[in-house]
Amino acid sequence: MHIMELLGKCRVTVDKEKVVETGEPIIEWCPLFDKIRGIKRITPEAATSNMKFRIEQHGMFSPRRKLEMGIFVGFGASESMMTGIRSGIIDAAVTACDGAGTVVTSNPDLVQGMGGYMSGLEMTEPIREVLEGISARGGHVLSPEDARIDQVGGAKWAARQGFKKIAVTVADARSAEELRLLEDSKDIRIMIIGVHVTGISEEDAKRLLAVADIVTSCASLHIRNLVKPLVQVGTAVPLFGITPWSKELLVERAKEVELPLLINTMPLPVLPEEKQPRPLV
Repeated sequence: MHIMELLGKCRVTVDKEKVVETGEPIIEWCPLFDKIRGIKRITPEAATSNMKFRIEQHGMFSPRRKLEMGIFVGFGASESMMTGIRSGIIDAAVTACDGAGTVVTSNPDLVQGMGGYMSGLEMTEPIREVLEGISARGGHVLSPEDARIDQVGGAKWAARQGFKKIAVTVADARSAEELRLLEDSKDIRIMIIGVHVTGISEEDAKRLLAVADIVTSCASLHIRNLVKPLVQVGTAVPLFGITPWSKELLVERAKEVELPLLINTMPLPVLPEEKQPRPLV
């Protein structure tokens, strides 16, 4: 049994490679999925279809899971961590993968392979072939017996192994705050990357922005209203760099993006109303 939220936070349950339940979305339209997949209106049926696509084409939630894949978006969380490891800005990433749970790795290609098509993974169960594939590529699964998702635990393990500059993806303010406390106690630097924030409360958005380095905007109204970024990439579903360290990473990421780039200085954030997900929540 595996549960992931995607496409407007539709909660999709997968069992034996089949979608067995899909919840209702909390937004109607996402410019990213309109552009990439041609989805004009987010519905449970659209979420079911998209999950089936991920299972069939990328082997998600199955023994066929692809752990090496190309770039999904220019400045996604996984793409940025991949570049960070390659450049030495970070030396390890703590992320999550279906069939494995929390994973720690210093392999940039594995970071992208696991995260390129990942959304809001709520729970997953271990899949032997996925565990073996991650291990063969230099990844450490935090809890192979139950595939639990524990990003703070992953950061603690990385620190024990001697990693000093660790990127960690988190989807809640409490975990982000715990990571900042861990950073002080372990003499390490943690690049906190807030992800899957659609529907986050105003209070939790404040708490997350107070400690994070990078935050994805998703369809969050409060992140957009409260963020004070040093750098922004994208204008429809932007990713915000909040600290000088994150700015360094995103500028480095820009060097690897093959498409033309516009670089300019202006007050941020820049959020053209017609390009934002609808409604913002």
